[in-house]
Amino acid sequence: MVCAALAACLTVTAAPAQEVDDARIREIVREELQRLLSADGDGDGAVDGALDSALDSAIERGISNFIDKQRAATESARAERQQARVRNLRPVDSRDHILGDFDAPLTLVEYSDFECPYCKRFHPVVARLMANNPRQIRWVYRHFPLGFHNPGAHRQAEASECAAEAGGNDAFWRYTDLIYARTHSGGDGFPLAGLRPLAEEIGLDGRAFDECMASGRMRARVDRDYQDAQSAGVTGTPAGFLLNRHGDLRFIAGALPLKELQKFVDELLQ
Repeated sequence: MVCAALAACLTVTAAPAQEVDDARIREIVREELQRLLSADGDGDGAVDGALDSALDSAIERGISNFIDKQRAATESARAERQQARVRNLRPVDSRDHILGDFDAPLTLVEYSDFECPYCKRFHPVVARLMANNPRQIRWVYRHFPLGFHNPGAHRQAEASECAAEAGGNDAFWRYTDLIYARTHSGGDGFPLAGLRPLAEEIGLDGRAFDECMASGRMRARVDRDYQDAQSAGVTGTPAGFLLNRHGDLRFIAGALPLKELQKFVDELLQ
């Protein structure tokens, strides 16, 4: 009877590891056992004392084992979700814009939106992370312009691709840095009329830039990044995938602080 009640208690309290309250589990089990022992009536005091001691020890072992199993199951599920993300993440290829050592042991694939205020906050944080870990990380930038930030976010993404077409990888990153530095975010934080002057500011041919923008040929390029992000489970920005050569992954959701990003780097470099 006691064993059956204990199993029922544990079943009721089963939950993911982050929701498990060890103290509460112990409280529930002890309350139920007290109720059962009281219902059985009074017995010999010495026997009851020995029984209480034995039960207490058994309860502690059982609860600890139960919690350990719950945590192991949750960790296994988390690892499986991460591996699913790795499988669905498009490999880095010639389409990508990469900053840092191409052969670095860690890769940060970021999906971002030029008009997202959190992306504006996150961009210089990643730049500091790169500076603090020379030759350890390559930063891959991909587009994920959110619908409610368009047309501004999408057109700015296209403009960065036109900058890359005209001036290569360096021009892409210089153009990207300047948009994040100057936009006020929110969808119309950087005037579309300012896209060509920004290109000219970094030394690009303004007429060639205008031709690229007018052609619309970079729209498909931006949309491919967007679709890649959706396949990898991205729903908001900024979103990042920090992984090592073994496929171990840390998923970055939102504008995490530098300290937390560095913790991920240290873990993946071990």
